[in-house]
Amino acid sequence: MFCDRCGTRLNEGQTFCPSCGKAIGAGPPLAPSRGRIAGHVRLLGIFWLADGGLHLIPGLFLLTFFHQGMLGHYVPGIPGFVFGIVHLMGLALVAGSVLALVAGWGLLDRQPWARMLVIVLGILNLLNVPFGTALGIYTLWVLLPAESEEEYRRLGRVA
Repeated sequence: MFCDRCGTRLNEGQTFCPSCGKAIGAGPPLAPSRGRIAGHVRLLGIFWLADGGLHLIPGLFLLTFFHQGMLGHYVPGIPGFVFGIVHLMGLALVAGSVLALVAGWGLLDRQPWARMLVIVLGILNLLNVPFGTALGIYTLWVLLPAESEEEYRRLGRVA
């Protein structure tokens, strides 16, 4: 038997080549092979949880402090429609935060529906400059290719 790297003659039972040090035999790999998205899915889940938590704070602030009864007493010249607009902005922030938190949890739990939800939220998040744009680009880079869908399905079955 000969080493397939350097060609040195090997004795029976040797596990390493005495010349080049290459391991001999077809043993199992030292580390399991990981796909392209395996490490990114967990990080994406954490980022989406953080994004949802950070947007929940201003949404709750807008809903709490800017309704007609509370702010109307302190600033008397504000038109009535402003309170409705600010209230809708607060509701939109809270709804988006809840969706981001659910999507982050779904990614961490490898739920099959979470990939599509995060892709949709990533596209919407592209308009949220600068951090939302970065998160949207990273999300689309990781989860949008077709081979990512297959690997994500395999990850979901394993978990």
